[in-house]
Amino acid sequence: MNENKPVKHGALWTVLFAVVSLFWIFPIVLVLINSFKQKAYISKNAFSLPAGKAFVGLENYVRGIETTQFFASFGWTLLITVGSVVLILVCTSMCAWWIVRVNNWAAKLLYTLFLFNMIVPFQMVMFTLSKIADMLKLNTPWGLCIVYLGFGAGLAVFIFTGVIKGIPQELEESAMIDGASVPRIFFQIVVPIMKPSIVSVAILEAMWIWNDYLLPYLTLDLGKYKTVSVAVQYLKGGYGSVDMGAMMACLVLAIIPIIVFYLVCQKYIVSGVMAGPWLEAQWASSRLQAEPRQRRS
Repeated sequence: MNENKPVKHGALWTVLFAVVSLFWIFPIVLVLINSFKQKAYISKNAFSLPAGKAFVGLENYVRGIETTQFFASFGWTLLITVGSVVLILVCTSMCAWWIVRVNNWAAKLLYTLFLFNMIVPFQMVMFTLSKIADMLKLNTPWGLCIVYLGFGAGLAVFIFTGVIKGIPQELEESAMIDGASVPRIFFQIVVPIMKPSIVSVAILEAMWIWNDYLLPYLTLDLGKYKTVSVAVQYLKGGYGSVDMGAMMACLVLAIIPIIVFYLVCQKYIVSGVMAGPWLEAQWASSRLQAEPRQRRS
């Protein structure tokens, strides 16, 4: 079977998925169009193109950046996202490796707790979490990274354990016989094999953390730190008035980085999720090919 051969789909499926993709893209296009229109025209006809008196150029962007202190919020959001993702990847990959290789009752119990972490909805613990975060002084960007580690560890451990189960243990045993230490085995043998799944988890976690509103709002000291999603809410005025033009502009600036990040790394998502079964199949195939050779020798 040729793995590089493109998969052919019927014309009906192509048209169907093209139409579905338009429904997903339309809200983004609508936000982009309205970011160049005056507030009155956005409320009057949100679906019209910015032309004539409705077009204001970059005025909404300038006003939105100045009102929300966008670049400061962008910096805190970037710091929280990168710090949280790195912390999640490092801690959960090592934890998943330990769970798979030790495989005793304690490891199984820990794995069950991680799965339980994926089931419990955030709304059940958000008020308790906010109180504990204030008590432990976790209401800073660095403390929020630790909070995100707790909420994001379940999915990461679940994916990494599936991948590590497909890595032949003989590779690690051979390296150990050659004198490699445990950290060297993990970072030079296991991590390179896990690269597709690591990138896949990084994409999923980054998209969640970058767009998250509720957790930063409940945890951070908003007098000092604001993420982009929180800062955008400050465009709301008194008596329910909202500067829709500036809000649309800030939303466009907020979604551009994560869209670019996703487009660059999207090829790793499917390969990362399927890495475990693929490794198991490859290892089984190599073992089957090696057995006749050993018999002939």
